[in-house]
Amino acid sequence: MPHLDRLFDYLVPSDLADDAVPGARVKVRFAGQLVDGWVLERADRSDHPKPVYLTKVVSPVPVLAPEVARLARAVADRYAGSLADVLRLAVPPRHARVEKEILTPPSDQAPSVTEATPTPETPPTPETPDPGGWRDYPAGPALLRALTEGRSPRAVWSALPGEDWAARYATAVAATVASGRGALVVVADGRDLDRLDAALTATLGAGRHVCLSAASGPARRYRAFLTARRSTAPVVIGTRAAMFAPVARLGLVAVWDDGDDLHAELRAPYPHAREVLLTRAQLDDAAALVGGYARTAEAQLLVETGWAREVVADRAVLRARTPAVAPTGDDPQLARDPGAATARLPSLAWTAAREALRADLPVLVQVPRRGYMPSVACQDCRTPARCPHCAGPLALSSAGRPPACRWCGRVAAAYACPHCGGRRLRASVTGARRTAEELGRAFPGVAVRTSGREEVLADVPGGAGLVIATPGAEPVAEGGYGAVLLLDTWAMLTRADLRAGEEALRRWAAAAALARPAAAGGRVVVVADGALAPVQALLRWDPGWFAARELAERRELGFPPAMRMASVTGLPVAVADLLAQARLPEEAELLGPVPADGDRERMLVRVPRARAAAMAEALHAAAGSRTARKAAEPVRLQVDPLTLF
Repeated sequence: MPHLDRLFDYLVPSDLADDAVPGARVKVRFAGQLVDGWVLERADRSDHPKPVYLTKVVSPVPVLAPEVARLARAVADRYAGSLADVLRLAVPPRHARVEKEILTPPSDQAPSVTEATPTPETPPTPETPDPGGWRDYPAGPALLRALTEGRSPRAVWSALPGEDWAARYATAVAATVASGRGALVVVADGRDLDRLDAALTATLGAGRHVCLSAASGPARRYRAFLTARRSTAPVVIGTRAAMFAPVARLGLVAVWDDGDDLHAELRAPYPHAREVLLTRAQLDDAAALVGGYARTAEAQLLVETGWAREVVADRAVLRARTPAVAPTGDDPQLARDPGAATARLPSLAWTAAREALRADLPVLVQVPRRGYMPSVACQDCRTPARCPHCAGPLALSSAGRPPACRWCGRVAAAYACPHCGGRRLRASVTGARRTAEELGRAFPGVAVRTSGREEVLADVPGGAGLVIATPGAEPVAEGGYGAVLLLDTWAMLTRADLRAGEEALRRWAAAAALARPAAAGGRVVVVADGALAPVQALLRWDPGWFAARELAERRELGFPPAMRMASVTGLPVAVADLLAQARLPEEAELLGPVPADGDRERMLVRVPRARAAAMAEALHAAAGSRTARKAAEPVRLQVDPLTLF
């Protein structure tokens, strides 16, 4: 609870004195209950008049490293959270069998604390890596040179289309290891983790890094964590579960595709992997690398404030590597094909797909919605079809099945439109499976593959074929795609979200980067108006320009990252109670309330970046005051949430 977010003193019995080391898990009596705790410090005296004795040492292994404890405190303060909540994210649950397997000494040796926590082994220093693909970026070799020399450069990298980003990251990690330091790299999902794992194995050799992911399972994850804690491998990679991983002599933190919402933790205090890694770089004086095909406004802020330097290719190299990108909604195209403004697959996209297939090249079709027809409407009056029982949206899961409600699951086989009485339905939104069905009929004899939530493909062969994928599930094609079609772009551009344009460009760039260069026949067709800013950025492959434009607009409107904001969500009476007790800075502005889930509401608190710490402290103190007097209704606090409205 927030009002208990402080350290407590306990006496250590003499029989536990050797095991109760800083970083160890313990059991203590608190308010009449036996609860879990951490030893953060050993002292000779206490200011508490009557401290009680520590009950049990769960394990003598100091799994909580001092630098991670310091980081956890900084993250808790930044996000108006509690240290205990951050430590729950930082250290995975104990797995006794794995701990015993790794730390039990041979039978002919007596166990000791020294053997249970061996001193870090110094790995052989590899040779300075060759810059390789980093030569395509004017600042790339200098970045590697600084890492090899033990310095701490900070960089925001805009990757070229077709770039083997995992190999570039592996080279940067190798340069850091060559300086005698460790590295930590965080990616968004398991597929990216597999690519980076293979690249590091090829660059550093087997056994030089560990993979840390919550999807690995409790035993495997804890084994990897203990390996990192014992410093037997200098490099840790993983998903957001690895952002707090212990790394000896940390020299580099890196994150790939920081705009992916998978980097945002779903548990309190809801930290973002990018922000945690940047905090680590600041606390440990380590290098930082933020990379992606697109660029977030947060990364652009790092560049504009001088905290980081951008690493980009010059225009000549960019032109040689970029596929030919064309929109379907500009004036010349509309003059040739008037139906392109409303067609789901305009003639330009159709022609690009046909020519690529004739050249025996694969075609990637990105569809933002999964399923068959996730949203349907009346064929006659276009009224959205709703469930007669709960008013939820109706959807079709396949061509031969009746519509069913997406909320309650009831089948509406006898559906009739309440406005006109019509019984025929049409697609309001077409999903990936329906798209695959339509294109399979349009191009008979061509293999059609789908990649989405049910099955995500890692790669596909380089011959003629159609690949229908949802955003983030696009497989890599051998030799690159001959054509990439970006359909239903309105679904991403029209979202009521502050980051709608940024997210659309990120999704499109990730798919377009898989196409061949224009000189090799690669084409990208985006079904959208070419005058839109995200489309313009894709046409020119200039994510830095769009990020600077986005940041300037947010600065003018007072939105993150130019300002710091916190959302306070709960029942109206609970939200009002917390804000009434919060001693917010004078510069704080209150925005709202706006409706949230159910009968809850949300208020937003906005302050200048320089007053962010004061805002977080005030909100945390107010939350502590409420829990101290056992307020009945909870309130959720989020600092800089991804979704504001």
